[in-house]
Amino acid sequence: MHHRTLRPFPPTFLWGASTSAYQVEGAADVDGRGPSVMDARTDRPADVADYTVASDHYHRFEEDVALMAELGLRAYRFSVSWSRVIPDGDGEVNPEGLAFYGRLVDALLAHGIEPVLTMYHFDLPQALQAKGGWSSRATVDAFERYARVLTAALGDRVRYWLTINEQNVMILFGGALGVPAPAGDDPQRELYQQSHHMLVAQARAMRAVHEVPGALVGPAPNIACVYPASSDPLDVVAAEDFAAIRNWLYLDAAVHGVYNPTAWAYLGERGWRPVVAPGDLDDLAAGRPDFVAFNYYTSHTVGAPTPDGPEKGGSQDQHLLIGDAGVYRGVENPHLPTTAFGWETDPVGFRTTFRQLYDRYRLPLLVTENGLGAPDVLEPDGTVHDPYRIAYLRDHVAQIQEAVTDGVEVIGYCPWAAIDLVSTHQGMRKRYGFVYVDRDEDDLRTLDRYRKDSFHWYRELIATNGRRR
Repeated sequence: MHHRTLRPFPPTFLWGASTSAYQVEGAADVDGRGPSVMDARTDRPADVADYTVASDHYHRFEEDVALMAELGLRAYRFSVSWSRVIPDGDGEVNPEGLAFYGRLVDALLAHGIEPVLTMYHFDLPQALQAKGGWSSRATVDAFERYARVLTAALGDRVRYWLTINEQNVMILFGGALGVPAPAGDDPQRELYQQSHHMLVAQARAMRAVHEVPGALVGPAPNIACVYPASSDPLDVVAAEDFAAIRNWLYLDAAVHGVYNPTAWAYLGERGWRPVVAPGDLDDLAAGRPDFVAFNYYTSHTVGAPTPDGPEKGGSQDQHLLIGDAGVYRGVENPHLPTTAFGWETDPVGFRTTFRQLYDRYRLPLLVTENGLGAPDVLEPDGTVHDPYRIAYLRDHVAQIQEAVTDGVEVIGYCPWAAIDLVSTHQGMRKRYGFVYVDRDEDDLRTLDRYRKDSFHWYRELIATNGRRR
C-alpha cells in the first residue's frame, strides 16, 4: 500500500541504541564478577578479539553516557551481566556488581535517557552451566531469583524491562553464538527442553516485573518475515513452517502462553517435544508481556525441501543460507543486496515484519536491534566515514514510518549499536556503533572514542523526531 501522507513519529518515540554486557563492558574479572559461558568459549579463532576488555565500557561508562546524551538518545538498551550481579548464578549477590548498574542507570536518568534493561543476553553464568545450564530446572528458579534481585535494586528507576535476548537464535543457531551445545543421547531434544525452561523462566520473570508499580516488560527475540521462494504452494507451506519454527514458537508462548500448533507438530514429528512439568502451562499463561521487543536485521527466503535434502547450506550464521531436511531449504533472494559480510538487507521486509507482529499480537512494538556491520576505518584526522550505515539506517527508519502509517503501534527504535563492541561472530572486524572505539582484535591501542559520520546523522534525525533523514 502506498500512503499519500505519512504519519509523523509520536512525540514520545524512544529513539535509542543498544549494546550487550559481555560485548561492551570488559572488566571480566573485576569487582567480584564471575565467569560466564561467553568467557569460557574455546571455539574463538586466535585472531578474533575476546571479551576480556571489549570496549572497556565498565570503566568508561560515564564518558559513553555523555556521548549518548550528545547523540540525543532518548533510550539506551543495555544488558546486565548475570555473573557480575550473582557470580555463580544462584548464590550470594555481589554488591559491587549490582552497584555498577545502579550507577549506570543513574547516569542515564541524569541525562534524560530512558534505561531499557535486558536481563539476559547469551551470557549464562559458567557455574550454572557446570550444573547443567538450561537443561536443569534449577536454572529456571535461579533466573526468577535473579530477576527479583534486579527489580528490587533497580525497579524504582527502570521502567522498561526485557527478559531474554534472542532465545530463538540461541536455540536455532547456538553454535554460531558460542553457546554451549546440549549434552545427552539426543542433543536436539535436549535443546528444546532448554528452550521450554527458558520460556517458563521468562514468564516467571515477567510476573516479577509486574509486581513493580509502573514497570513494563517484554520478550526480545529476533524476528524476521519469511518469503516463499515462489508462488508454488509447497514453497508457501515451507515458508509458513519456517516462520512457525523460527518466530512464532517463541512469541506465541511468550504472549499467549501456548505453543504454536505448527511448531508443536514439528517438534512431535522430530521427537523433540519437551517435558512439560505440572504448573509450567500456568506459568506461561501468567506471563502477559506489555509490549513485544524484537531484533531485525533482514528477512529470510525459503523453498520446499528437496526429496533427498540435507538442506543445510552456508554456515551456522543465522542470516546466511540455512535449511532443515524435510521442512525447508534456504535460498538466496535475487531482489536483495548483501553486505560486506554476506547478509542480505531488506528494509521493506522490516515493514512486513512489523505488520505481521502487530496483526498477530496487538501489542506495542519496540525495536531493540537493527544495524549494519562493516569494517570501519579511522582516518588520520579522527573521522570515520560510514555512508553505508547511514543508508541502511535511513532506509529502515523510512519503513518504520510506513509501518506507523499502516496503523502499527511502534514505541521505539534502538539500533545496534550505541558504540563499537566485540561482534559475536567477527570480533572487532565487524563494527556497528555510532562511536568508533580505537582498538583492533589483539591491540587495545588507546580505546579512545571517535564520532562516526552516522553519529552526526542520527543526532539530526533524533533532533527532528525522524523528519530529517
